[in-house]
Amino acid sequence: MSLKVAVQMDPIEGVNIEGDTTFLMMESAQARGHSLFVYLTDSLALEDGRVFARGRDIEVRRVSGDHFKAGPVRRVELSDFDVVLMRQDPPFDMHYIDATFFLEAIHPKTLVVNHPAEVRSAPEKLFVTRFPDLQPPTLITWDREAIRDFRARHGDIVLKPLNGRGGSGVTRHLKDDPNLDTLLELHAELGREPVIVQKFLPSVSKGDKRILLVDGEPVGAINRVPAKGQIRSNMAVGGTPEPVDLSARDREICAAIGPELKARGLIFVGIDVIGDHLTEINVTSPTGAVALKRFAGVDATDVMWSRIEALRVQP
Repeated sequence: MSLKVAVQMDPIEGVNIEGDTTFLMMESAQARGHSLFVYLTDSLALEDGRVFARGRDIEVRRVSGDHFKAGPVRRVELSDFDVVLMRQDPPFDMHYIDATFFLEAIHPKTLVVNHPAEVRSAPEKLFVTRFPDLQPPTLITWDREAIRDFRARHGDIVLKPLNGRGGSGVTRHLKDDPNLDTLLELHAELGREPVIVQKFLPSVSKGDKRILLVDGEPVGAINRVPAKGQIRSNMAVGGTPEPVDLSARDREICAAIGPELKARGLIFVGIDVIGDHLTEINVTSPTGAVALKRFAGVDATDVMWSRIEALRVQP
């Protein structure tokens, strides 16, 4: 089966092929005989109920500095494609949200991965709160008094921006840290969004697992170990990936959330697990597939395409 695949992504010229999951998705698709077209969200157009984009047909190749060959720019109607991969990076702002409305107009006739309406209604740091028994103690609020009370009860805490990504803006505060109010003031100056406050998990020093799931089923995991003296394990801020097996607790977490992911059409998902706790469910543009393939020999993107092909042949 040959599929026509459009990829909504950031500029392909800037992709780091050594670690980029979107590039691996395209590479896997091409190896299976699927054609590729890439475009930016800025080129989307909704006209009389039809969705258009301006972009280029491409071929990818694993050659640093020369990783794609592109055809001329052309305007296409996205409903003419079999699949659209929504793979632009957050921030999850109104620009991102507006793009989901555009893609919702063509789904499911054209299969959008992940389901655009469900991506919109499942922001990663809020969606995880549907599973409170799996989370560490967590508070999401604008209320400084509520945050002070939470710290008084839990002591050592971690503060995160609600719509942050890649570990940006994550800070740790001890029970007697005088800098908490100052950090809350900075968050308020930078935006109107609430903050996430979680009980600090000492087990983060041993790593933060990224587990990839396809259509609700776990495919594999990598462990991301923070640099010495750091609490952030994201590879974007210096975390080191290493191989790891799924534990019994990891499988329990996946079994608890998998049916919900499948029911929502969230086909490619990355969850974060610290110790025994689920901390995030990443549905926008999950990463980690390259490291998983390197360490475990498991290509989550190939598993994804097998599932997509099966969905495309269903009546």
